[in-house]
Amino acid sequence: MRDRRFVAAHRGGPLDLERHRLLANWAAACAEHVLPLFEGSVSDERPRLAIATSRAWAQGEVRVGAAQKAARAAHAAAREAKLPAAVAAARSAGHAAATAHCADHSLAAAHYARKAAGAASPPLPGELAWQLAQLPEPVRELIRSKYREMRLLE
Repeated sequence: MRDRRFVAAHRGGPLDLERHRLLANWAAACAEHVLPLFEGSVSDERPRLAIATSRAWAQGEVRVGAAQKAARAAHAAAREAKLPAAVAAARSAGHAAATAHCADHSLAAAHYARKAAGAASPPLPGELAWQLAQLPEPVRELIRSKYREMRLLE
């Protein structure tokens, strides 16, 4: 069941467009932070384009359909990648773009970024703390509350 707090206002939920766009930008930042783990092993622009599309949607420059298409392309790149860190980084990018469609994809973008950091060789410490530090004030408590529910924060 979807967390209602992440349902957009135009779909009857409480999430206004401004905070939805902030979540898309945050998801893009999370994905971009681990993107080198993908690009270091694969020559494929689809995850980078998904991140750019997420940001473009947040700026009102592209429609949701373009973001969904970019998300599918990044997930296709993930299926083709071999290294676990690269797979997770591409999935993070895909979920960043998918945030335009459903804001809770921002949580998946952050999750896969943490997974990519953990699968890196050597693992990259501190990804969760880095992500929390990137949160814009208007969505900070929303994400922190969700993370407490998920037991990522105590």
